[in-house]
Amino acid sequence: MDKINYDRLMMEEVSSFNGEKKTILLHSCCGPCSSAVIERLREYFNITVIYYNPNIEPNEEYEKRKRVQIGLLNELGIPYLDVPYDNEVFRDLTKGLEEEPEGGARCHVCYGIRLKYTANLAKEKGYDYFCTTLTVSPYKNSQIINQIGLSIEKEIGVKYLLSDFKKKDGYKRSVELSEKYNLYRQNYCGCLFAKDTSFED
Repeated sequence: MDKINYDRLMMEEVSSFNGEKKTILLHSCCGPCSSAVIERLREYFNITVIYYNPNIEPNEEYEKRKRVQIGLLNELGIPYLDVPYDNEVFRDLTKGLEEEPEGGARCHVCYGIRLKYTANLAKEKGYDYFCTTLTVSPYKNSQIINQIGLSIEKEIGVKYLLSDFKKKDGYKRSVELSEKYNLYRQNYCGCLFAKDTSFED
């Protein structure tokens, strides 16, 4: 089956705004990934970012990434909505999936946890859209992430912005912006199950 070009679909969507800015609640996995995504979206949206990542362990790592995220947003002048760290939610919902390979069923559940939380908050706060930075990473399957996002859109009743932010050198741009802003770049996605699968996000 042919892959869907989610970047093209996103551009078709934002083109329909006819210059009117919409509001969006953007879930961010980390400061480095958010840098390039914010750069792409701010022409079309008034962005608010949440850093909701109950998968990130240990707590010290979570707090370090959170500080980096908030520092970047302050520098860019982007509003930040603080939300709690709830590692138990991630642990409970991924029970039995500990041995899954990176990118497998455990990760799909994790995407869903974060996207559903974002959608519920977007609906509660009256945002036009919700979205995630996750698709900027070459280590994440944008086809799966977007399918989950669309499913949650139907369930919650708030628009999900389709994306594939790694397109148009999005990941490369995130690396450049990380260097510009001197951002800490982690070498594992977040959960301790994946820590042995080392990469630079």
